[in-house]
Amino acid sequence: MAKKLPLGLQDFRKIIENGFLYVDKTAYLYNLACNPGTYFLSRPRRFGKSITIATFQELFSGSRELFEGLWIYDKWDWNRKNPVLRISFTSISFQSIGLVEAIEQELRQIASKHHLNIQTQGIGSQFKELLSQLASNGKVVVLIDEYDAPIIHYLGIDLEKAIQNREILKEMYSVLKDMDPLLEFVFITGVSKFSKTGIFSGLNNLTDLSMHPDYASMLGYTQEELEFNFKEKIEETAQKMNITQAALLEKMRVWYNGYRFEENASTVYNPVSINNFFNVKKFENFWFATGTPTFLINLLKKQGIYELRFPPINPSGFESFELNNLKIEAILFQTGYLTIQSKDEDGLIQLDYPNKEVRDSMLEHLIEGFTGVYVERSASLIIRMRNAFNANDIDQVIRILQAVFAEIPYSLHEKYPEKFFHAAIHLLFTYLGIRIHSEVCTSDGRIDSMVETAHKVYILEYKLDKSPREALEQIKSKKYYRNAWELGKTIVGVGVNFSSNTKNIEDWVAEEIN
Repeated sequence: MAKKLPLGLQDFRKIIENGFLYVDKTAYLYNLACNPGTYFLSRPRRFGKSITIATFQELFSGSRELFEGLWIYDKWDWNRKNPVLRISFTSISFQSIGLVEAIEQELRQIASKHHLNIQTQGIGSQFKELLSQLASNGKVVVLIDEYDAPIIHYLGIDLEKAIQNREILKEMYSVLKDMDPLLEFVFITGVSKFSKTGIFSGLNNLTDLSMHPDYASMLGYTQEELEFNFKEKIEETAQKMNITQAALLEKMRVWYNGYRFEENASTVYNPVSINNFFNVKKFENFWFATGTPTFLINLLKKQGIYELRFPPINPSGFESFELNNLKIEAILFQTGYLTIQSKDEDGLIQLDYPNKEVRDSMLEHLIEGFTGVYVERSASLIIRMRNAFNANDIDQVIRILQAVFAEIPYSLHEKYPEKFFHAAIHLLFTYLGIRIHSEVCTSDGRIDSMVETAHKVYILEYKLDKSPREALEQIKSKKYYRNAWELGKTIVGVGVNFSSNTKNIEDWVAEEIN
């Protein structure tokens, strides 16, 4: 009988005792636990960080019965037990009572649980006192989950509060260095990776596992883990969908696989997406739906970034970031919206969407953010536009675009009208699955958009309050069409004029170019 899916469960004990499916990751935990130290692991939200923390807690507590049948069962010394201090920053009430009071409250509760009493004042002193008292029963294991939640929560909302919380956390984490002789093992997880000077100041012995090749697959499901642990679910789902298992697995790979946390590592699936997919047996957006990246969309809008294709960058450019200098590539990578695709001979990293689920969902949010048009409301228009492109009916494409622009709120045009039109067209075309390249560089200038269909290549040039014929002549005079020659398809130049008065496409002209 297939085990139950652990939908939303993050408690290792509850998963094991109630017969839920657990993908065995204990070999990774064993390797770390056998090497006492201070470790840090950054992964996107809902990626298995909390279940990892919970498993470590039971391991160091000597809960042997929970590990029966798992890799680690006959390898771990179960007579070894350590006092465990575990804090989850997503579970404390920092939003309602403030971070300092929330931490003090949490430390008092942990002390009470261990029949201890804290006498000192201030989170640094209280944390130090609690660790000292716990150490009377052996070296302490410290497990901190989502260490950066009080910072991430305020990004894009209240930068001053985020900086304030960073300093509070810095005071707390600095205690770990002084208490090192009393600590057996420290494991810290979070979404973001701030530079050591930003929050983990002084922790010279901190080992960062975030892009370590040996631990790149520690969280998430590899292809082998998926096929081994979900064998019966794969059979059931393929049968229900009336497709072969091979076809199902390929479609699952396109939709949910693709996360890579080291350039040579295997790609992994997000656990939330996989468990929810097998629960409903439908291809839908699961991980993205668990949290809308509002602050990211606002940041992208502010910087005018609507195409998440960046040139290859040095790894140091996205491994960490600072609150006063937020690097969009670093945020997108650490939050899981972009992932590592490859590393070139110069050591530069290429980032891209991990899979269809993330790509389509991000495009929907970008369309809404840049145009105000909900994809659900304009679904019929989008389908008609795809059909018009496939039929090579550019007149119909323009008319559909005019209908889309007619729905866009006026306020979105005001600050950057020309950039806005570029963004709206690019996002809509990309969402359709049409091959579009924006601002393509040539020796003579920059092509606004180049769209490729099965039989034709459309080179689009946009003007604001000018003549569409002027736009078309620019395509010809600057010989933008030369970039499309190698594709061996009919080339069509399209000049488009937007009106700042009507906030829409005013007129256009299209012509085949030889």
